[in-house]
Amino acid sequence: MDYRYLGRSGLKVSVLSFGAGTFGGSGPLFGAWGNTDVEEARRLIDICLDAGVNLFDTADVYSNGASEHVLGAALKGRRDKVLISTKASLPMGDGPNDAGSSRFRLIRSIEDALTRLGTDYIDILQLHAFDAATPVEEVLSTLDTLVRAGKVRYIGVSNFSGWQIMKALAAADRYGWPRYIANQVYYSLVGRDYEWDLMPFGADQGLGALVWSPLGWGRLTGKVRRGDPIPDGSRLHDTASFGPPVDDELLFRVVDALEAVAADVGKTVPQVALNWLVQRPTVSSVIIGARNEAQLRQNLGAVGWTLSAEHVAKLNDASEVTAPYPHFPYYRQEGFARINPPIAR
Repeated sequence: MDYRYLGRSGLKVSVLSFGAGTFGGSGPLFGAWGNTDVEEARRLIDICLDAGVNLFDTADVYSNGASEHVLGAALKGRRDKVLISTKASLPMGDGPNDAGSSRFRLIRSIEDALTRLGTDYIDILQLHAFDAATPVEEVLSTLDTLVRAGKVRYIGVSNFSGWQIMKALAAADRYGWPRYIANQVYYSLVGRDYEWDLMPFGADQGLGALVWSPLGWGRLTGKVRRGDPIPDGSRLHDTASFGPPVDDELLFRVVDALEAVAADVGKTVPQVALNWLVQRPTVSSVIIGARNEAQLRQNLGAVGWTLSAEHVAKLNDASEVTAPYPHFPYYRQEGFARINPPIAR
Protein backbone atom coordinates (compact mmCIF):
# COMPACT_ATOMS: atom_id res chain seq x y z
CA MET A 1 0.00 0.00 0.00
CA ASP A 2 1.27 3.46 -0.90
CA TYR A 3 0.61 6.53 1.23
CA ARG A 4 0.11 10.13 0.17
CA TYR A 5 -0.14 13.45 1.93
CA LEU A 6 -3.73 14.60 2.29
CA GLY A 7 -3.68 17.86 0.39
CA ARG A 8 -1.29 20.47 1.70
CA SER A 9 -0.97 18.88 5.12
CA GLY A 10 1.46 16.58 6.88
CA LEU A 11 -1.13 13.80 7.26
CA LYS A 12 -0.46 10.65 5.23
CA VAL A 13 -3.35 8.49 4.06
CA SER A 14 -3.39 5.18 2.23
CA VAL A 15 -4.16 5.48 -1.49
CA LEU A 16 -7.11 3.16 -0.89
CA SER A 17 -9.39 3.89 2.06
CA PHE A 18 -12.47 2.05 3.27
CA GLY A 19 -15.98 3.49 3.15
CA ALA A 20 -18.30 2.28 5.91
CA GLY A 21 -21.56 3.10 4.13
CA THR A 22 -22.49 -0.59 4.23
CA PHE A 23 -22.17 -0.78 8.02
CA GLY A 24 -25.50 -1.08 9.84
CA GLY A 25 -27.37 -0.42 6.62
CA SER A 26 -31.02 0.59 6.79
CA GLY A 27 -33.50 2.51 4.66
CA PRO A 28 -34.01 2.52 0.88
CA LEU A 29 -30.45 3.67 0.05
CA PHE A 30 -28.12 2.33 2.73
CA GLY A 31 -30.13 -0.82 3.22
CA ALA A 32 -29.52 -1.63 -0.45
CA TRP A 33 -25.79 -1.03 -0.01
CA GLY A 34 -25.45 -3.62 2.74
CA ASN A 35 -26.14 -4.38 6.37
CA THR A 36 -22.77 -5.25 7.88
CA ASP A 37 -22.90 -5.94 11.62
CA VAL A 38 -20.08 -5.39 14.13
CA GLU A 39 -18.62 -8.89 13.83
CA GLU A 40 -18.41 -8.76 10.03
CA ALA A 41 -17.16 -5.17 10.14
CA ARG A 42 -14.35 -6.26 12.43
CA ARG A 43 -13.37 -8.93 9.91
CA LEU A 44 -13.37 -6.47 6.99
CA ILE A 45 -11.30 -4.00 9.00
CA ASP A 46 -8.80 -6.77 9.82
CA ILE A 47 -8.35 -7.38 6.09
CA CYS A 48 -7.94 -3.65 5.44
CA LEU A 49 -5.32 -3.25 8.16
CA ASP A 50 -3.40 -6.27 6.88
CA ALA A 51 -3.35 -4.63 3.44
CA GLY A 52 -2.13 -1.29 4.84
CA VAL A 53 -5.36 0.71 4.72
CA ASN A 54 -5.25 3.38 7.43
CA LEU A 55 -8.30 5.58 6.66
CA PHE A 56 -11.94 4.63 7.35
CA ASP A 57 -14.70 6.96 6.17
CA THR A 58 -18.25 7.30 7.43
CA ALA A 59 -20.91 10.00 8.04
CA ASP A 60 -23.64 10.76 10.55
CA VAL A 61 -26.38 10.32 7.91
CA TYR A 62 -25.23 6.83 6.94
CA SER A 63 -28.14 4.77 8.28
CA ASN A 64 -28.94 7.56 10.76
CA GLY A 65 -25.74 7.09 12.76
CA ALA A 66 -25.62 3.28 12.65
CA SER A 67 -22.57 3.29 10.40
CA GLU A 68 -20.58 5.36 12.91
CA HIS A 69 -21.75 3.13 15.74
CA VAL A 70 -20.72 -0.10 13.99
CA LEU A 71 -17.39 1.36 12.85
CA GLY A 72 -16.55 2.56 16.35
CA ALA A 73 -17.43 -0.80 17.91
CA ALA A 74 -15.42 -2.69 15.30
CA LEU A 75 -12.38 -0.48 15.94
CA LYS A 76 -12.51 -0.84 19.70
CA GLY A 77 -9.04 -1.53 21.09
CA ARG A 78 -7.19 -0.30 18.00
CA ARG A 79 -8.34 3.29 17.59
CA ASP A 80 -4.73 4.50 17.57
CA LYS A 81 -3.93 2.38 14.50
CA VAL A 82 -6.36 4.14 12.16
CA LEU A 83 -7.64 7.47 10.89
CA ILE A 84 -11.37 8.09 11.11
CA SER A 85 -13.13 10.44 8.72
CA THR A 86 -16.74 11.41 9.24
CA LYS A 87 -19.11 14.03 7.89
CA ALA A 88 -21.83 16.34 9.17
CA SER A 89 -24.29 19.00 7.88
CA LEU A 90 -26.96 16.93 6.11
CA PRO A 91 -30.33 16.55 7.88
CA MET A 92 -30.45 14.20 10.89
CA GLY A 93 -34.03 15.01 11.85
CA ASP A 94 -37.00 17.25 11.17
CA GLY A 95 -36.22 19.98 13.70
CA PRO A 96 -35.22 23.52 12.70
CA ASN A 97 -31.62 22.95 13.82
CA ASP A 98 -31.22 19.37 12.64
CA ALA A 99 -29.44 20.34 9.42
CA GLY A 100 -26.77 22.75 8.29
CA SER A 101 -23.43 23.96 9.64
CA SER A 102 -24.39 26.48 12.31
CA ARG A 103 -22.33 26.65 15.51
CA PHE A 104 -25.20 24.98 17.36
CA ARG A 105 -25.51 22.16 14.83
CA LEU A 106 -21.81 21.46 14.33
CA ILE A 107 -20.98 21.26 18.02
CA ARG A 108 -23.93 18.97 18.69
CA SER A 109 -23.12 16.86 15.63
CA ILE A 110 -19.52 16.32 16.71
CA GLU A 111 -20.51 15.42 20.26
CA ASP A 112 -23.02 12.89 18.91
CA ALA A 113 -20.50 11.46 16.43
CA LEU A 114 -17.85 11.06 19.13
CA THR A 115 -20.33 9.15 21.26
CA ARG A 116 -21.35 6.84 18.42
CA LEU A 117 -17.75 6.24 17.35
CA GLY A 118 -16.59 5.63 20.92
CA THR A 119 -13.65 8.00 20.57
CA ASP A 120 -12.64 11.41 21.88
CA TYR A 121 -11.37 12.82 18.58
CA ILE A 122 -12.09 12.75 14.85
CA ASP A 123 -9.11 12.75 12.53
CA ILE A 124 -10.87 14.32 9.53
CA LEU A 125 -14.20 16.13 9.74
CA GLN A 126 -15.84 17.05 6.46
CA LEU A 127 -18.86 19.23 5.89
CA HIS A 128 -21.21 17.07 3.84
CA ALA A 129 -22.88 19.95 1.99
CA PHE A 130 -22.59 23.72 1.70
CA ASP A 131 -24.84 25.64 4.08
CA ALA A 132 -25.76 28.84 2.23
CA ALA A 133 -27.71 30.21 5.22
CA THR A 134 -24.85 30.21 7.75
CA PRO A 135 -22.02 32.77 7.35
CA VAL A 136 -18.69 31.13 6.52
CA GLU A 137 -17.18 33.03 9.47
CA GLU A 138 -19.52 31.21 11.86
CA VAL A 139 -18.70 27.86 10.28
CA LEU A 140 -14.93 28.35 10.27
CA SER A 141 -14.73 29.84 13.75
CA THR A 142 -16.70 26.85 15.07
CA LEU A 143 -14.36 24.42 13.32
CA ASP A 144 -11.42 26.34 14.79
CA THR A 145 -12.95 25.90 18.27
CA LEU A 146 -13.34 22.15 17.70
CA VAL A 147 -9.75 21.82 16.46
CA ARG A 148 -8.36 23.80 19.40
CA ALA A 149 -10.38 21.63 21.79
CA GLY A 150 -8.74 18.52 20.31
CA LYS A 151 -12.02 17.04 19.15
CA VAL A 152 -11.17 17.45 15.45
CA ARG A 153 -7.70 17.32 13.89
CA TYR A 154 -8.22 18.17 10.21
CA ILE A 155 -11.15 19.59 8.26
CA GLY A 156 -12.50 19.22 4.77
CA VAL A 157 -15.61 19.39 2.62
CA SER A 158 -17.70 17.22 0.34
CA ASN A 159 -19.98 18.13 -2.56
CA PHE A 160 -18.97 21.82 -2.55
CA SER A 161 -18.37 23.97 -5.62
CA GLY A 162 -15.07 25.74 -6.11
CA TRP A 163 -16.33 29.22 -5.20
CA GLN A 164 -17.89 27.91 -2.00
CA ILE A 165 -14.61 26.39 -0.87
CA MET A 166 -12.62 29.47 -1.91
CA LYS A 167 -14.88 31.75 0.09
CA ALA A 168 -14.19 29.66 3.19
CA LEU A 169 -10.44 29.49 2.54
CA ALA A 170 -10.31 33.27 2.21
CA ALA A 171 -12.00 33.63 5.60
CA ALA A 172 -9.66 31.05 7.13
CA ASP A 173 -6.61 32.91 5.86
CA ARG A 174 -8.00 36.26 6.99
CA TYR A 175 -8.58 35.18 10.58
CA GLY A 176 -5.93 32.49 10.99
CA TRP A 177 -8.41 29.60 11.22
CA PRO A 178 -7.68 26.06 9.96
CA ARG A 179 -7.93 25.54 6.20
CA TYR A 180 -9.75 22.74 4.47
CA ILE A 181 -7.23 20.14 3.30
CA ALA A 182 -9.62 17.46 1.97
CA ASN A 183 -12.32 17.49 -0.67
CA GLN A 184 -14.45 14.34 -0.86
CA VAL A 185 -15.70 14.20 -4.44
CA TYR A 186 -17.50 12.00 -6.91
CA TYR A 187 -14.98 10.98 -9.58
CA SER A 188 -14.88 7.99 -11.90
CA LEU A 189 -14.30 7.00 -15.51
CA VAL A 190 -17.99 7.71 -16.16
CA GLY A 191 -18.02 10.90 -14.10
CA ARG A 192 -15.04 13.16 -14.79
CA ASP A 193 -16.68 16.51 -13.99
CA TYR A 194 -14.24 16.87 -11.06
CA GLU A 195 -11.53 17.65 -13.59
CA TRP A 196 -13.05 20.87 -14.96
CA ASP A 197 -12.93 23.09 -11.85
CA LEU A 198 -12.25 21.21 -8.65
CA MET A 199 -9.10 19.38 -9.73
CA PRO A 200 -7.12 22.47 -10.78
CA PHE A 201 -8.60 24.27 -7.77
CA GLY A 202 -7.38 21.51 -5.47
CA ALA A 203 -3.90 21.64 -6.99
CA ASP A 204 -3.77 25.41 -6.56
CA GLN A 205 -5.19 25.58 -3.03
CA GLY A 206 -3.82 22.36 -1.55
CA LEU A 207 -6.91 20.15 -1.22
CA GLY A 208 -6.46 16.43 -1.62
CA ALA A 209 -9.29 14.50 -3.22
CA LEU A 210 -10.95 11.67 -1.32
CA VAL A 211 -12.89 9.94 -4.09
CA TRP A 212 -16.36 8.53 -3.40
CA SER A 213 -18.19 6.08 -5.67
CA PRO A 214 -15.08 5.40 -7.79
CA LEU A 215 -16.92 2.67 -9.70
CA GLY A 216 -19.59 5.04 -10.98
CA TRP A 217 -22.31 4.10 -8.48
CA GLY A 218 -21.77 0.39 -9.15
CA ARG A 219 -21.76 0.65 -12.94
CA LEU A 220 -18.08 -0.30 -13.35
CA THR A 221 -18.11 -3.56 -11.42
CA GLY A 222 -17.84 -5.63 -14.58
CA LYS A 223 -21.44 -6.83 -14.27
CA VAL A 224 -23.05 -4.16 -16.48
CA ARG A 225 -22.37 -4.72 -20.19
CA ARG A 226 -23.63 -3.45 -23.51
CA GLY A 227 -26.80 -5.23 -24.62
CA ASP A 228 -27.38 -7.02 -21.32
CA PRO A 229 -29.97 -6.16 -18.65
CA ILE A 230 -28.79 -5.09 -15.22
CA PRO A 231 -28.02 -8.40 -13.49
CA ASP A 232 -30.09 -9.69 -10.59
CA GLY A 233 -28.60 -8.67 -7.27
CA SER A 234 -27.17 -5.40 -8.56
CA ARG A 235 -27.86 -2.48 -6.22
CA LEU A 236 -28.56 -0.33 -9.30
CA HIS A 237 -32.11 -1.71 -9.33
CA ASP A 238 -32.85 0.09 -6.07
CA THR A 239 -30.35 2.97 -5.88
CA ALA A 240 -29.74 4.34 -9.39
CA SER A 241 -32.04 7.32 -8.76
CA PHE A 242 -29.96 8.36 -5.73
CA GLY A 243 -26.65 8.54 -7.61
CA PRO A 244 -25.07 10.58 -10.39
CA PRO A 245 -26.68 9.96 -13.78
CA VAL A 246 -24.62 8.39 -16.57
CA ASP A 247 -25.35 8.42 -20.28
CA ASP A 248 -25.74 4.85 -21.53
CA GLU A 249 -23.50 5.28 -24.57
CA LEU A 250 -20.71 6.76 -22.43
CA LEU A 251 -21.07 3.92 -19.93
CA PHE A 252 -20.86 1.18 -22.54
CA ARG A 253 -17.96 2.87 -24.33
CA VAL A 254 -16.03 2.98 -21.06
CA VAL A 255 -16.95 -0.60 -20.13
CA ASP A 256 -15.76 -1.82 -23.54
CA ALA A 257 -12.41 -0.09 -22.99
CA LEU A 258 -12.14 -1.40 -19.43
CA GLU A 259 -12.77 -4.97 -20.55
CA ALA A 260 -10.10 -4.68 -23.26
CA VAL A 261 -7.53 -3.25 -20.84
CA ALA A 262 -8.42 -5.77 -18.15
CA ALA A 263 -7.81 -8.61 -20.58
CA ASP A 264 -4.43 -7.14 -21.52
CA VAL A 265 -3.18 -6.70 -17.95
CA GLY A 266 -4.79 -9.75 -16.36
CA LYS A 267 -6.89 -7.75 -13.88
CA THR A 268 -10.61 -7.31 -13.32
CA VAL A 269 -12.69 -4.43 -14.66
CA PRO A 270 -13.11 -2.73 -11.23
CA GLN A 271 -9.40 -3.12 -10.48
CA VAL A 272 -8.52 -1.33 -13.70
CA ALA A 273 -11.07 1.43 -13.03
CA LEU A 274 -9.67 1.99 -9.54
CA ASN A 275 -6.04 1.91 -10.69
CA TRP A 276 -6.81 4.62 -13.26
CA LEU A 277 -8.15 6.82 -10.47
CA VAL A 278 -5.16 6.25 -8.20
CA GLN A 279 -2.95 7.74 -10.93
CA ARG A 280 -5.01 10.90 -11.39
CA PRO A 281 -3.71 14.32 -10.29
CA THR A 282 -4.68 15.60 -6.80
CA VAL A 283 -6.14 12.24 -5.73
CA SER A 284 -4.99 11.46 -2.19
CA SER A 285 -7.16 8.39 -1.57
CA VAL A 286 -9.85 6.39 -3.35
CA ILE A 287 -12.63 5.20 -1.04
CA ILE A 288 -13.61 1.60 -1.68
CA GLY A 289 -16.59 -0.20 -0.20
CA ALA A 290 -17.48 -3.85 0.14
CA ARG A 291 -20.42 -5.90 1.32
CA ASN A 292 -18.26 -8.97 1.85
CA GLU A 293 -14.70 -10.26 1.99
CA ALA A 294 -14.57 -11.28 -1.67
CA GLN A 295 -15.51 -7.77 -2.87
CA LEU A 296 -13.02 -6.19 -0.50
CA ARG A 297 -10.11 -8.38 -1.54
CA GLN A 298 -10.85 -7.74 -5.20
CA ASN A 299 -10.88 -3.97 -4.67
CA LEU A 300 -7.66 -4.08 -2.65
CA GLY A 301 -6.07 -5.76 -5.68
CA ALA A 302 -6.34 -2.46 -7.55
CA VAL A 303 -2.97 -1.29 -6.19
CA GLY A 304 0.56 -2.67 -6.23
CA TRP A 305 0.77 -2.35 -10.02
CA THR A 306 0.41 0.46 -12.56
CA LEU A 307 -1.43 0.83 -15.84
CA SER A 308 0.79 1.63 -18.79
CA ALA A 309 0.62 5.02 -20.51
CA GLU A 310 -0.97 3.28 -23.50
CA HIS A 311 -3.74 1.77 -21.38
CA VAL A 312 -4.34 5.05 -19.56
CA ALA A 313 -4.69 6.81 -22.92
CA LYS A 314 -7.21 4.20 -24.07
CA LEU A 315 -9.33 4.76 -20.97
CA ASN A 316 -8.99 8.54 -21.24
CA ASP A 317 -10.18 8.48 -24.85
CA ALA A 318 -13.16 6.26 -24.07
CA SER A 319 -14.31 8.39 -21.12
CA GLU A 320 -13.68 11.85 -22.56
CA VAL A 321 -16.64 14.17 -23.01
CA THR A 322 -16.87 17.76 -24.22
CA ALA A 323 -15.96 20.21 -21.50
CA PRO A 324 -18.85 22.46 -20.41
CA TYR A 325 -18.78 26.25 -20.75
CA PRO A 326 -16.65 28.14 -19.87
CA HIS A 327 -14.03 25.39 -20.02
CA PHE A 328 -14.15 24.18 -23.62
CA PRO A 329 -12.21 27.16 -25.07
CA TYR A 330 -9.24 26.18 -22.91
CA TYR A 331 -9.23 22.75 -24.53
CA ARG A 332 -10.12 23.73 -28.10
CA GLN A 333 -8.49 27.09 -28.82
CA GLU A 334 -4.91 28.24 -28.92
CA GLY A 335 -3.73 31.07 -26.73
CA PHE A 336 -5.38 29.90 -23.50
CA ALA A 337 -3.23 28.80 -20.60
CA ARG A 338 -4.67 25.77 -18.81
CA ILE A 339 -3.68 24.55 -15.37
CA ASN A 340 -2.26 21.04 -15.49
CA PRO A 341 -2.21 19.87 -11.86
CA PRO A 342 0.85 17.97 -10.68
CA ILE A 343 0.46 14.34 -9.65
CA ALA A 344 -0.56 14.16 -5.98
CA ARG A 345 2.54 13.87 -3.82
